[in-house]
Amino acid sequence: MRGFTHKFVVVLIFLGLVDRASAQNYVDPQLLTNLEYRSVGPTRGGRVTSVTGHPNTPGVFFMGSTGGGLWKTIDYGHNWNNVSDGFFPTPSIGAIGIAPSKPDVMYVGTGSDGLRSNVIAGKGVYKSSNAGRTWEKVGLEKTGHIGAVEVHPTNPDIAFVAAIGSAFVPNVDRGVYRTKDGGKSWEKVLFLSDTIGFSDLEFHPSNPQIIYAGAWRAQRTPWTIISGGKVGGVFKSEDGGSTWRKVAKGLPADLIGKIDFAVSPADPQRVYALIEALPGGGLYRSNDAGESWSVVSSSRFLLDRPFYYCNVTANPLNADNVFVSATGFWRSNNGGRTWNAFNTPHGDDHDLWINPRDTLEWIESNDGGANITRDGGKNWSTQLNQPTAELYQVEIDDQFPYWLYAGQQDNGTAITVPSLPPYDSPVGPMGYYLPAGGCETGPAVPKPGNHNIVYSNCKGCFSVYDKRSGQERNYFIGATNIYGHKPNDLKFRFQRVTPIHVSPNNPKAVYYGSQYLHRTLDEGVTWETISPDRV
Repeated sequence: MRGFTHKFVVVLIFLGLVDRASAQNYVDPQLLTNLEYRSVGPTRGGRVTSVTGHPNTPGVFFMGSTGGGLWKTIDYGHNWNNVSDGFFPTPSIGAIGIAPSKPDVMYVGTGSDGLRSNVIAGKGVYKSSNAGRTWEKVGLEKTGHIGAVEVHPTNPDIAFVAAIGSAFVPNVDRGVYRTKDGGKSWEKVLFLSDTIGFSDLEFHPSNPQIIYAGAWRAQRTPWTIISGGKVGGVFKSEDGGSTWRKVAKGLPADLIGKIDFAVSPADPQRVYALIEALPGGGLYRSNDAGESWSVVSSSRFLLDRPFYYCNVTANPLNADNVFVSATGFWRSNNGGRTWNAFNTPHGDDHDLWINPRDTLEWIESNDGGANITRDGGKNWSTQLNQPTAELYQVEIDDQFPYWLYAGQQDNGTAITVPSLPPYDSPVGPMGYYLPAGGCETGPAVPKPGNHNIVYSNCKGCFSVYDKRSGQERNYFIGATNIYGHKPNDLKFRFQRVTPIHVSPNNPKAVYYGSQYLHRTLDEGVTWETISPDRV
């Protein structure tokens, strides 16, 4: 297996070592030429936003992580192997499309569709003709983020891509694209503007000439997200994607945002659309192939943080059995009218694929990785065999051998792992990671001269964590909750990932950054602001 995709994390460590070493003038650059990357963990899964399988390949599944690349299992999730390293220039996966008629043919769109404040841009579409062993770039490099890839049910050379576009600036490469020659060329078959992309696509289950597309205006800025606008909604093609028209009967008519579709071969004329809208967001249903719609549920839990989630899936053998992925995982057995919570191994759910031949077999993904069930969710494969953690930054301490510290997205406190983990131990490498205070965002910075004390951040809250006792002291410089406020109303605007730096000259001096630079000399008890606004 090629080196792990998250090796860029080690680059950060390496650069930090070089910087410190160069400042002290004792490292010969020649000593660094033979260094090789190795994984030190954690083998605890990170965010996965796209999963799929194929009914003709039992036990084989794919997961696309947002920072760790594309992975494949051939044994129902007992082991995962990376298949994108060395081929993809970005580790961010947006969508995976396997040809229904030929499962060796795959198209993968890069750039995650969950446009949260920390996202990695995509670099186009990649194709494999041998079930992921090798890949070739097939274009659309400037599409930014890709929400869906759909392959024609009988012709693997025909595929469609829903391009969301750049997360941060307008760009003309948003739209719906079609290839008829296996990716050698693409035509933009649907385009609205340089600010409106497309979040999802779906074929009619029994007539591939009919295709549904969801238009979405989306853009990130440092302090806000634009998700939705006056222009957007549901579009339909009846000639294989050559022409499109907007369908609006029964759908929200004011502000409309992200959209996701679900269809079931059990009832081909029925279409579900999970729609972010104001007013009127919720789960919509059409019984006439998308011509007219009615809302079946406006429950708020189906659309919490829709820019990040917004995924609906219908059981291939029972069109009344519907699932929605959001902060929680929800199931309906009556066509979406009522819902029950369903436990998955980790919260913040993103995607679901159900085997159309055995609908008790699923692969589901969330912020903790991907997991497979063969009994309808009673039991799941582990997420502790996926080195796809999203680590926002890395610090090291001064013990020997040194330990590494980082905040792992959506996994409790920040963590610390040994640089030389005893992999031959019966508990494995995961048996040695420790909490380090703060929370998922980090950073976690060990105190020079005393690695048992760790300065950590949690979305603007500074903490001092003692590894020996497991006790943590929390200090707020500004608001105790930075969310739900207009930026101008906050005296100190702390990002969820707030920088911490300890002075190399005075280990008592700890710096913390909002739009100002703050300093404490007593481990967070008191603070002084030492810079002007927006340094």
